[in-house]
Amino acid sequence: MERIFAALLKALASLMHPRMLWLMVWPILVALAIWLTMAALYWSQAATWIDLKLHQWPAYEWAISVWPLTLLGAWLVWLFLLFLFVPVVLVTAVLIISLVSMPAMVTHVGERDYPDVTRRKGGSFAGSLWNALAALFIFMLLLAVTLPLWLIPLLWPVLPVVLFGYFNQRVFRYDALAEHATADEIVELTTRHRGELFLLGVALALVGHLPLVGLAMPVYGGLVFIHYELARLAESRSAPIEGSARRV
Repeated sequence: MERIFAALLKALASLMHPRMLWLMVWPILVALAIWLTMAALYWSQAATWIDLKLHQWPAYEWAISVWPLTLLGAWLVWLFLLFLFVPVVLVTAVLIISLVSMPAMVTHVGERDYPDVTRRKGGSFAGSLWNALAALFIFMLLLAVTLPLWLIPLLWPVLPVVLFGYFNQRVFRYDALAEHATADEIVELTTRHRGELFLLGVALALVGHLPLVGLAMPVYGGLVFIHYELARLAESRSAPIEGSARRV
């Protein structure tokens, strides 16, 4: 947990740099423009389609028959779309940052905080693109499978955090190491620290649910994973040297 808190704090300091502040703004603006345009064109059609699909589920029919959901029945689909709007904007911003901004962020953090970590360029843009698409596909699949469970009150707050926690770590863990680690090191570190990476993703998912503050999550999340992964990479590379020194 100490390493997780260290990454969260270091990323907060990095976020205050003017260069990072600009990176925090424009992906959100682009994502907002995309989804506001989509909402203007297809909101009514999407609401009608979702309402039709929901009424095919017995669980939904039962849920809207229970007070106080009965009072919200006529507006439930519209509320669902409103609640969905912010997450899809954040997911889009995360994907934009992953594909466009992460190399600049890695360079910035690497030069300022980890100058001794050698760049071995084990990743690539193609690898980043494949990783982002795989993360999005698995996220959408999990969302579709768990959607009926979102009608259960106790699970409603938990499922988004878990799903977005997975998505965050799945996207950022590759990009954070792509510039500095070899291909083998990327696989080794993401496997070895899988649990802590997921906890980082969950922590960022909680940040993403905070009003206004959540808009900083995509860039802040990238910085968190960069700090965490580069620190683990530095540890991994220094461990054999330390062991050899003891044997000598």
